[in-house]
Amino acid sequence: MEERGCCSFDLSALPQDCIAVIISFTSPRDACRLSLVSTTFKSAADSDAVWETFLPSQHQSLIPSSLSFPSKKQLYLSLCQNPVLIDGGRLSMWVERMSGKKCYMLSPRVLHIVWSDTPSYWDWISLPESRFKEIPELLSVCWFEIRGKISISMLSPLTQYKAYLVYKLHEAYGFEFYPVQFSVGCDGSAGSKRVAYLAPERGGRLEPWQMEEYLIDEELLPRARADGWLEAELGEWFTEDGDGDLEMSVLEVEGGHWKGGLIIQGIEIRAMPPDSGT
Repeated sequence: MEERGCCSFDLSALPQDCIAVIISFTSPRDACRLSLVSTTFKSAADSDAVWETFLPSQHQSLIPSSLSFPSKKQLYLSLCQNPVLIDGGRLSMWVERMSGKKCYMLSPRVLHIVWSDTPSYWDWISLPESRFKEIPELLSVCWFEIRGKISISMLSPLTQYKAYLVYKLHEAYGFEFYPVQFSVGCDGSAGSKRVAYLAPERGGRLEPWQMEEYLIDEELLPRARADGWLEAELGEWFTEDGDGDLEMSVLEVEGGHWKGGLIIQGIEIRAMPPDSGT
């Protein structure tokens, strides 16, 4: 009996518009890979019809009118590399390169920073390397408390996020005595909690028993970013639905001693890349 092989079908034989529709159901990373298959696939994968689906909804209202791009793909790539200011300059938004998930940084002006309106405790300054027009420098406080929140509806659904405090050290003092407490949760829920020292060199000098006592993971100590700032991981959250607010806090209120020398750029809520292992 003669055996018959499985039927095969050449996708490149489809109309380019049909190929584009199929690719639009994948991801930006997959679209870039598929563009290498053939010239037909490249034309479809690079089309505006595909990259329009990868851009955030209502992206037209987020992009300054002074900016123009020759294609939707170029617009997407720009949003990956160049965060845009939204909400009157109080938020910064961009997209995660491989997935197109939305990411944000909350400026200090939308954060609740205790005593930030008292000039003897906090000084509002401008730095050219900051995304925001003005940011606070901590002069001296004994009660260090920063809280922020963002509507979960603004985040990408079904996405693993991590939150970070983004800051600089400027003649910092007082943070070597007690670790800072971080938390991330939804509408007051326990969520994710951890502690860390904000001065990287301080964490590096801790004895193993101290790391265990304060539940400090070496991998969660502050690290230097490519943009010259430091970041400390506050916690993580998975967006299962669009209800409520994602709330974040940074506290050091137990020691009762004076501390200062931090410049706060904001709190960053970053979508984790696919296959990041988180």
